[in-house]
Amino acid sequence: MKDVVISKNFITHELRIYGLCLVVALFVNAYSIIRFKTEWKELFTTLHISLAVALVFFATFALLRWILFTCGRILRRK
Repeated sequence: MKDVVISKNFITHELRIYGLCLVVALFVNAYSIIRFKTEWKELFTTLHISLAVALVFFATFALLRWILFTCGRILRRK
């Protein structure tokens, strides 16, 4: 059985994408603070929710990348 090796470049690439998703989730949180005129301490008190939202963004983006990759492979075969 072959071992699966995950390269350092792949891991850093995925971590950068997750970091970008986290920044987007924090911007959404900051927008909601401004929009609903609440206190800025909510940016830190709801950090666990922002991490979960970032994970949802990351999963959605991963699904989108998988769909595009699969479509590209199908179109390249023809």
